[in-house]
Amino acid sequence: MAPHMAEWDEKEMFPVETMRKAAQLGFGGIYVQPDVGGSGLSRLDTSVIFEALSTGCVSTTAYISIHNMCAWMIDTFGNTEQRERFCPDLCSMEKFASYCLTEPGSGSDAASLLTTAQLKGDHYILNGSKAFISGGGDTDVYVVMCRTGGKGPKGISCLVVEKGTPGLSFGKKEKKVGWNSQPTRAVILEDCAVPVTNRLGEEGQGFNIAMKGLNGGRINIASCSLGAAHACVQLARDHLLVRKQFGETLSNNQFLQFKLAEMATKLVASRLIVREAATALQENRSDASSLCAMAKLFATDECFNICNQALQMHGGYGYLKDYAVQQFVRDIRVHQILEGTNEVMRMIVSRNLLTES
Repeated sequence: MAPHMAEWDEKEMFPVETMRKAAQLGFGGIYVQPDVGGSGLSRLDTSVIFEALSTGCVSTTAYISIHNMCAWMIDTFGNTEQRERFCPDLCSMEKFASYCLTEPGSGSDAASLLTTAQLKGDHYILNGSKAFISGGGDTDVYVVMCRTGGKGPKGISCLVVEKGTPGLSFGKKEKKVGWNSQPTRAVILEDCAVPVTNRLGEEGQGFNIAMKGLNGGRINIASCSLGAAHACVQLARDHLLVRKQFGETLSNNQFLQFKLAEMATKLVASRLIVREAATALQENRSDASSLCAMAKLFATDECFNICNQALQMHGGYGYLKDYAVQQFVRDIRVHQILEGTNEVMRMIVSRNLLTES
């Protein structure tokens, strides 16, 4: 991915064939069970993979991580027929998936979503819209949270909507600061009829399914930040070794030496908290959701600061698109916003602390 990162960003290309090559290595369903084509690996393995891939292209890896989250949700909460129908094509990336929770009026307050699904015979009739959907319009499978019951989280169900379903359409492609190798569009549902057989789990389980998916998603996106920070520490180091000012290389400047040391230290600290959260989720520990929130909060904030400091170390060159560091900064800025904002991560952590008996 690394040789194409800048071109995919500039031309806003969705690198389908490259992702399918990644799927041949088992990266289309990393923590999906092997009987439906998944790799059956752990959350820890997944974190290591996404960190490594992100050193090549954060934006593309971040989409792959969302695709993996959707595949896992179908694998985990789907019945045998659903798993066998959807998962093999997702694991091979013959088909791509999108996660549809956010709406124009419900971001952080996700449980207030308004998209409705009314049961008529053996179909649900969906009406509403979803905002900021990664892959929207270019993907094949949409995992949609919608309201089948009353207000609040218990009225939400999870339906799989397939591209080509009458009533499913898309908004304009959004123009974004980063994450340009993946399209982002609104997903619009207008009297969209979806078979009851496409519902994951029971009615009213949708919000729980969405949140369980996001626990892993938070580790995945934090791992993508780790990869960006790792790459930026190396880019900064390489620049300091060759750039000369005041008669010597910048690597001889103690202030910059110490800055580099702090960046490396914060990277390793971020990596350790992400790996700990991944292990907790894998082991289904009671502190897993809190640790996932801590890891997402800490790692995405610290890794953005690392990348931003690396840009500063490049001076004016860091602000040129010829240098990769600026793209890492642009691509990981959004990690502090999506999969639950870092403000919501603080809410989760503090709520868990204050309600401990």
